[in-house]
Amino acid sequence: MPRTAPPVLSSTQCSHNKLQLLPSSHANEAGYRRPRIQARKAECLKPKKNPRNVLGSTSRGKKELGVENGAGITTFPSPLVLPGDDISLDPGYPPQSFESWIRDEDRNDITSRKNVVFVAAPPNIDNEVSFIGRWDTPRTRCNTSATTPDIDDVLNYLKAFYHGLPVKLFPKPLSFTSWESGGTRGSKSKNKPEEPHYVGFNIGTECVRIRTRASPDEIFPRQLNLDDLLDAVISMLPKDAYALILLVKQDLYESADDIFVCGRAYGGSRVAVVSTSRYNPILDGKHNVDREHSWPASHCQDYVKSCVDASRPKKRTKFSNSGQNIVSDKDTSSPLPAALLAHKSLPPLKLFPTTTQLSGLWLGRVCRTASHELGHCFGIDHCMYYACSMQGSASLTEDARQPPYLCLVDLEKMLHATGTTAKDRYLALLSFCKRHDETHLFAAFGAWINSRLDNM
Repeated sequence: MPRTAPPVLSSTQCSHNKLQLLPSSHANEAGYRRPRIQARKAECLKPKKNPRNVLGSTSRGKKELGVENGAGITTFPSPLVLPGDDISLDPGYPPQSFESWIRDEDRNDITSRKNVVFVAAPPNIDNEVSFIGRWDTPRTRCNTSATTPDIDDVLNYLKAFYHGLPVKLFPKPLSFTSWESGGTRGSKSKNKPEEPHYVGFNIGTECVRIRTRASPDEIFPRQLNLDDLLDAVISMLPKDAYALILLVKQDLYESADDIFVCGRAYGGSRVAVVSTSRYNPILDGKHNVDREHSWPASHCQDYVKSCVDASRPKKRTKFSNSGQNIVSDKDTSSPLPAALLAHKSLPPLKLFPTTTQLSGLWLGRVCRTASHELGHCFGIDHCMYYACSMQGSASLTEDARQPPYLCLVDLEKMLHATGTTAKDRYLALLSFCKRHDETHLFAAFGAWINSRLDNM
């Protein structure tokens, strides 16, 4: 979690007039050194001799790799590197170039027999453990509500994001049930019936024991153990699966020190688990999530400055105007300003958001995280080059600031793996965004894609 919570700015305080395109002033203090433009271009290039046989080949010319020249930084800006961000906490994390990705021995090849991405819907809950249905209800007073993301919407987003590969709903029914063993029976008399140490996860072929615990911050009644769920998902992998992601509604933990975790991928095992619980917008106040400065407004220069200032209140931050910002309303032909304009054109999320708006916000967050975790199943590591969907995230605050698009480097990896083209992939994503254009994230992403296509 971030060391200092950034101030939450209301829509009346900020008009997002200037965009921050380079790392914040905190990046130097944290020790982050972004590779120069020529080095970043080189990271997109394939080795002269392909050491691995990978399904698909999408080598692009120098013209496309030159997107960063001129106005290209308004398409793929740098990571912000704010206090408490993942990169600022580990600035020396090694970047993964295209060549290092393709040579990675732990990465699994896509084959004609194993090429399906499966998405498993949240498990059903058996009647004998109906109390589990209350574990995903936040203990918070709120006058607004949101609808849990629909599995079909998440599935359709992932179909577009991983365009070129078949993306299907996991076909077998899953359910949480009771877990009874000698040790469990003996402990039941000491524990409340609705607070078991273990629950069963029925995956069809077997019932897997899942540890549970009380939520340390008491926002949810209980949490499920992420490692146990991931082990179960490994056992669920169909023969034709390249990867499998499981969505759950319950809160998760990984180790005893965790307050919570939102998801994890075992990339080498081709499985991932994502919880929808903490992305519920009614918890934004508790997690210091500034809805109005979610991507693309996270690049608002005033917001970036406020986050840096909040980490060192005794020293005011000085900003240079040398290439760090642009006046967004004068350059709406570029992708990021176009995205910001679409974001600003919708009713603000901070004042009186509707259930539809909040439900869309929730869906966008889950879609972005699901696509990120599946990216690890493709062997793609956390991005250190750009603001990118594959950036690491140290908090829900940072998570909301990150974009849904893949940067130049990670896009090359994705296209090589899926065998599609950048244009076809963008068109598939644009079609999804148009169907959800009342949601801030998808309206902005759609505008970003439209501008990107115009400039390709």
